[in-house]
Amino acid sequence: MEEESFEDLEVAKLMNEKFVSIKVDREERPDLDMVYQTALQLVNGTGGWPMNAIIMPNGSPVFLGTYHEKENWKNILLKFSTEYEKNPEKMQEYATMLSEGVQEVYDQPANQIANAISPNKIENGISSWSSLWDNEWGGNQGEQKFILPTNLIMLLDYAVLEQDENAKNHVLKTLNSVVHGGIYDHVDGGFFRYSTDHMWKVPHFEKMLYDNAQLINLLSKAYKLTGNEEFKVAVEETFKFLHTEMRNEQGGYFSAMDADTDGEEGLYYIWKKDELHDLLQNDFELFAQYYGIVDGEVWEDGNFVLNNKISKSEFLQTNTLNEEQLNEKLGKWQKLLNHARQKRTKPKKDYKILTSWNALLIDGYLEAYKAFGDDNYLNEAISVFNYLTANNYTNGQLVHSYTKDSKQREVFLEDFAFLAKSAFSLFEVTMETKYLDFSKELMQNAEQKYKSNSVLYYYNIANDLVPSIINTSDGVVPSANAIMAQNFLKIGHLEYNTDYLKKAETMGALVTSDFENHAVSYGAWGSLLLQQAYPFYEIVIVGENAEQLLSQMSKTYIANTILVGSKVESEISLFKDRYIDEDTFIYVCQNNTCKLPVKTIDEGFQQMVSFGYKGFKGSN
Repeated sequence: MEEESFEDLEVAKLMNEKFVSIKVDREERPDLDMVYQTALQLVNGTGGWPMNAIIMPNGSPVFLGTYHEKENWKNILLKFSTEYEKNPEKMQEYATMLSEGVQEVYDQPANQIANAISPNKIENGISSWSSLWDNEWGGNQGEQKFILPTNLIMLLDYAVLEQDENAKNHVLKTLNSVVHGGIYDHVDGGFFRYSTDHMWKVPHFEKMLYDNAQLINLLSKAYKLTGNEEFKVAVEETFKFLHTEMRNEQGGYFSAMDADTDGEEGLYYIWKKDELHDLLQNDFELFAQYYGIVDGEVWEDGNFVLNNKISKSEFLQTNTLNEEQLNEKLGKWQKLLNHARQKRTKPKKDYKILTSWNALLIDGYLEAYKAFGDDNYLNEAISVFNYLTANNYTNGQLVHSYTKDSKQREVFLEDFAFLAKSAFSLFEVTMETKYLDFSKELMQNAEQKYKSNSVLYYYNIANDLVPSIINTSDGVVPSANAIMAQNFLKIGHLEYNTDYLKKAETMGALVTSDFENHAVSYGAWGSLLLQQAYPFYEIVIVGENAEQLLSQMSKTYIANTILVGSKVESEISLFKDRYIDEDTFIYVCQNNTCKLPVKTIDEGFQQMVSFGYKGFKGSN
């Protein structure tokens, strides 16, 4: 509509004379997007973008729609401007009624029933969700597929705790499909937003920071469980893409890279067969076999999207190459295609630096550091954190969005919740208490700013927006309320804070039935419920060698655990009175009941097994 209507002088004149026209970026204002999308769904039955709304001076919507051709849009504008001049009270009455309908969608009953949290309820939720799984290609059934890392992280923990091979296989099948498929960029690294087909072959070519941040996290966890080198390579290449293309000089990461170049979807990423032949010369046949460059795999207009449908081991069985030779060729091919791409016009970028999405990236990089031990991941996580605290957090005030030209005043619950979580993760990895202090500060600020007076949940934004939003389900990022509850639980276990633990427990209990009935929308809550329904472990390493032991222990996949360390005496409850000069001990505890201190990682893991932990079976 921008070219057809908004840049048309006649339409622009009408809009500017009769209305105050405001263009809203839904990533800068997810609260507005959520409210008006909900209203659109109430009116039309479905939502969608681009969304156009006519609202009253108090913000309540009176008309909502998506795309309208120019003449239709002019008629809509004339109709509502005329009606407003004649009968503004009637329009306000309708707008109020619609706003009340939106409010009802987000209302949380004050007498909401808390359900007992149990493994059985979690199993019921996952069993129901499993009916949606695509058992051949992974992900959920459908022609349009999103990876949904939040759900898969939860499901991997569940698989480990229950030793559920079906759940584990679903996660691994999904990850294998996406790292081989066209939804992954085999030249530059990084994942596209979603697949337009059920086999992950052809993506919508937009790259989003939140997807790549969460997938680095998930793939790193999956590597710890399986030792699959392809997961490690995908993390390394995605890190390289983000660091090269999506990072500013000061250390903040941009929001997105567009799908289009010169108005054509995927133009930067697709290849013609002749072009590949000219680039690869004698290697073309091998390349074509590895990446599916055959006539039956043409996308459209003679263009190909690279898909690696065959594993390295399968490929080696049908060729005379050994693994070292294949890896050498893959590196060579990647450089050739990357060099060819650099001559093309790159897609535009969205240069907004969003606090919540960058916080997700910190967690992703920290998980990669734990899995692979590469200091580059840790250093970059610290760099992103330092950027956010220097630019997006000043004088105790957090902002959601920052660019070199402006800071956005609005801030959302997800900014506080996600950044508090990543700060706590930095404390876990570095043992530096300044990160813990900052995490607690953010949680306290969020408590004051967003807490509902009527229910235990938190508003998504603290302003006079109609309606006040309390959202508990996941979207493309985890539920901010769920992350708040996870933060309460971890800080509660660290500091023996019974108020925080009770708050996390009650928040989880209130959403248990939602997870049981619709787990696919409540993955972040599922992660919390796992930590409450199954035994939760506190592993404490105290002493001069704490850093080395912590790093080694972090390479193992351990679910339902807080793993922390200190090289010095500490008054933090979990560390108190456990430091001994010139020695290092590991304390394994379950809900504050601890085994005798031990000195080796193997002894610590054995103590977890004696507590009843089953998660080490089948791990790498």
